[in-house]
Amino acid sequence: MHRPSSSETSRAGRGLTVTDGVAVMVGIVFGIGIFRTPPLVAANVESDLAFVAVWVAGGLITLAGALCYAELATAHPDRGGEYHFLSRAYGPRLAVLFAWARGSVIQTGAIAAVAFVYGDYMQALLPLGPWGPSIHAALAVAALTALNVWGTRRSSLSQRALTGVTLLMILLVAGVGLLGPGAEPGVRASAGVDSSAALGMAMVFVLLTYGGWSEAVYLSGEMRDVQRTMKRTLVIGTAVVVLVYGLFNLALLNAFGLEGLRASDAPAADLMRALGGGTGEALLAVAVAIMALSTLNGTILTGARAFHALGSDVPVLSFLSRDDITARAPVAALLVQGAVALLLVLLGALTRDGFKAMVDFTAPVFWSFLFLVSLSLFLFRIREPDRVRPFKVPLYPLTPILFSAACAGLIYSSLAYTGTGALIGVGVVLAGLPLLLLMRRPDAPDRAAAQPAAE
Repeated sequence: MHRPSSSETSRAGRGLTVTDGVAVMVGIVFGIGIFRTPPLVAANVESDLAFVAVWVAGGLITLAGALCYAELATAHPDRGGEYHFLSRAYGPRLAVLFAWARGSVIQTGAIAAVAFVYGDYMQALLPLGPWGPSIHAALAVAALTALNVWGTRRSSLSQRALTGVTLLMILLVAGVGLLGPGAEPGVRASAGVDSSAALGMAMVFVLLTYGGWSEAVYLSGEMRDVQRTMKRTLVIGTAVVVLVYGLFNLALLNAFGLEGLRASDAPAADLMRALGGGTGEALLAVAVAIMALSTLNGTILTGARAFHALGSDVPVLSFLSRDDITARAPVAALLVQGAVALLLVLLGALTRDGFKAMVDFTAPVFWSFLFLVSLSLFLFRIREPDRVRPFKVPLYPLTPILFSAACAGLIYSSLAYTGTGALIGVGVVLAGLPLLLLMRRPDAPDRAAAQPAAE
């Protein structure tokens, strides 16, 4: 769920060690999703063991994906990230469609999802009635969009400091849950879920929580002795994330049981309230809300670049690529992005669970493009057998096959077992197809080098 700013990787400097790389990778992956997704995962598994197993499986898929991205990034280094890979592998039209999807579905859906996490925890601090979470979410999106339009720079709080706060909160809740009295006997009884449909959705939520590993493409250009260091960084970094997330979920399982966890919208806050009273709940809610605002602000700032890129690639949308000289910000892109995100907040408000609705909306689109990126690794190996690859995926082709299969499975799960939000997301992407007819001529300057990182 956490999205880093464009400056995070640049701060790392060249010649990163394994320790530096692990710190950056862990900081990228840790986010506020872990405070919201465990109940959704619990609702889609049949037993405690299955609950733990899907988190471990998600960690293995995360590692496989990060290793694939590491090869792509070291063999084809470029600021454009996925945009660059897709453009080289399939041509500029698909890359532009990706930019449209990122701006209209992936990034704006992520903004709305983070806003709903903020709204859920703010509702615990400042109840605003049954529509409270959605109201808090909309106010956050509007306020931070206005802040970025105004040209105000992001907080100077470093990513490592923010990661430290997140890690502290996760470990605090884990400690309280593991050392607490545990759930009452009988609470762990399973309600009996449809395993054929539910397991896929559980993995969708798990891998959403592990989101951010794709930013490993930026570490590759900064690593010292990348061929040796990158593999260690990814293995150790993934192990750290899996361990911490595992402890956190075991703590929630111990405190609530599977049924109790299913019934909670903000389990960490509920746990702190049960064991620490209103003060404990309030402190945790404040911490999560602050982290959510920081993540939301960064997502708004970087997300607007997708619309900005579209304006450069598609002349009819050129107004999106203009920067306001006074604000020193892509004002038009920010306003369009803010409007789309607010529409998605409204869409989420009309459902029972706004956060889940945004996952439904973004998941099939996100995993479809990730699947295409995974296949590009095979295409590059076939087309460019002599290209220098400073880092190669271990156990090729098994590792990329595992990752591609996981992406394909998640595309299926996110389409077959979600609500209408998934179809709406796909429809929005298809609505961008006419833009391909309005692109700049193929001999126009390549946009890939100017693209920001995409999630």
